[in-house]
Amino acid sequence: MAPAWGNSARPVPPEVQSAPIALPHFSPNPANSNPATIVLTSDPYSKSLSQEERATFNPAPLLPQWKKGLGDEGSLDNMPAAKDLTTPSFALADAAIDLELSPEVVKGSPVLQRWLEGVPNVLSDIANTPGFRTRVRLSYDRFPSTNQAAGWNVGIEDIFVGRTGLTVSGDYQTAFDSTVQRDAWGAELRYYLRPLGSYVNLAPVVGYRRLSTSLYSTEGVNLGLRLLLVPSRGGGADIALTQTWVAPGTDREVGLTTLAAGYALTYNLRLFTEIQQQNARQRQDSRLGLGLEWML
Repeated sequence: MAPAWGNSARPVPPEVQSAPIALPHFSPNPANSNPATIVLTSDPYSKSLSQEERATFNPAPLLPQWKKGLGDEGSLDNMPAAKDLTTPSFALADAAIDLELSPEVVKGSPVLQRWLEGVPNVLSDIANTPGFRTRVRLSYDRFPSTNQAAGWNVGIEDIFVGRTGLTVSGDYQTAFDSTVQRDAWGAELRYYLRPLGSYVNLAPVVGYRRLSTSLYSTEGVNLGLRLLLVPSRGGGADIALTQTWVAPGTDREVGLTTLAAGYALTYNLRLFTEIQQQNARQRQDSRLGLGLEWML
């Protein structure tokens, strides 16, 4: 009765049947003091394996050589025990042999390795892989309500907190002319309620913000909602509408309505534009921004 080496039902290729099979046997190796070194030989009458040797012999690494009909002398040290044949690495090797793939191809493809280990849940991966990425941004701004003053804005968007729907964002904006009082800065937390891979998402916003103009200034808690549309996943394109209130419920309350859109130029670089309306009791202010984002 032949020993159970893997799947006994697997057909033997014709080239293996006709090729001289190199039978391994245990013998002293002059180049190696390890007495358990396995030496390959093309001699078909080499020493047959004992029962104990059969229990620890694994032919899987030799199959590629057998398929090619190789019969050159060689050696394989530290052959794995039978119990090691069930490890993931040997499972991958066995699957690769079934598909007639070289070990180099399997080793160089993480996706192929994952599929050989088991069919992944693709729908779950799509739903939970973020459709947008963390972005560092810099923009040129115009303030139409402040005599068309020009300025700049720097910030970072959606730093992911672990593998949750929670992200952190922050920004700073000011005018180029120091005599123009138009400053703002703040940071906020967003918690996306739907899976991060969704094409439509909604996030409550909680943060802190300070605003300053020539007529008024305010600071305090910043609360609101953010609606995110992702027509192209992975940062390719998205549109966001955010409505928040700074110092809500006080006489210094200011509402902020922000519409932003981004479009990827390369894998990491995006062009974005932003329109913001600032509504205070004293007056309304506006800001237009155009800039670049670097996706992390």
